[in-house]
Amino acid sequence: MEQKTYQDLKKEVWETGRCSGCGGCVAVCPADAINFRESGDNSTPVQSGYCKQVTDGVVCGACYSVCPRTSPQTTETIGNYIDLIAAKSTRDIPRRQSGGAVTGILAHALATGMIDAVVTVGEDRFTLRPVSMVITSGEQLLHEAGSRYSWWVPFLAALKTAVINRKYNKIAVVGVPCAVQAVSRIRSSDNDLLKPFARSIRLVIGLFCTESFDYEALIANKLKKEHNIATWEIKKLDVRGKLEITMKDGSTFSFPMKELENVVRTGCHHCTDTTALFSDISAGSVGSPEGYTTLVVRNPVGKSFLESAVLSGDLVTSGEVDPGAIEKLASSKIRKNFIS
Repeated sequence: MEQKTYQDLKKEVWETGRCSGCGGCVAVCPADAINFRESGDNSTPVQSGYCKQVTDGVVCGACYSVCPRTSPQTTETIGNYIDLIAAKSTRDIPRRQSGGAVTGILAHALATGMIDAVVTVGEDRFTLRPVSMVITSGEQLLHEAGSRYSWWVPFLAALKTAVINRKYNKIAVVGVPCAVQAVSRIRSSDNDLLKPFARSIRLVIGLFCTESFDYEALIANKLKKEHNIATWEIKKLDVRGKLEITMKDGSTFSFPMKELENVVRTGCHHCTDTTALFSDISAGSVGSPEGYTTLVVRNPVGKSFLESAVLSGDLVTSGEVDPGAIEKLASSKIRKNFIS
């Protein structure tokens, strides 16, 4: 069967406002012909005009195969799992989110050789501008700790750097649900061009997400112009039914989600997955006591990484999780965004 090309992806996803911006197509394009603009309209990727299949007749279809928006949306809330626990890291993690459990698991996995790289999102400490990156040391991981899913970056683009350029073969990927969906498609695809990526991905951790924000719209307009909040004065951002901002001087600000509708990326309105259903472990702050991270352990792979971190003393756990709180949040997103 003939593979679909970027032209099909453009027609079905890019031009319909469905693009999640995950960066999966950027990562797997063998011709490096797909990218996101660094400034201006970055709601969808741009294509150089060259395509191995369209131009040269060489079967490809990698970009279409990886895209999470070419499949029907889910109506699952928490999804399948084998364990639902609260956990926190025993490490001193500056800028930790909730219990720092994700950083604890990854730091332990890097230290013990269970993984050799982490593909995730970092940021410029001064501007808070996000960047897709590959982390290979515990020290770097601790330095970059703290969730940046509050705003968008096509972070899967760094997967090409990790797999193709730097040849890592025990990679952990940490990202929001749309990116996790793309990785799931990589893992299950029979497209030969995706198999090197599939073989190299050892662990996928998904982060709870209701929506992500455009950096320029949130930072330059909403925070700086409207509220005179400077990025270099921000200590931490968190999303818990509202956007919570903690400043370095200890003061706090919060914005209800309704007030932020105009800075949410368009593609987010087509997503119904809150809990990263296709990950090995899903993580978020909803449903756990203060100071703990909720972990949805979905399969034996995720359980092995969790248990190893607990046995080493890098992680402590509690059974106090309220699944109803998670289901309530996930159901709200489904009601808002589901398109039959």
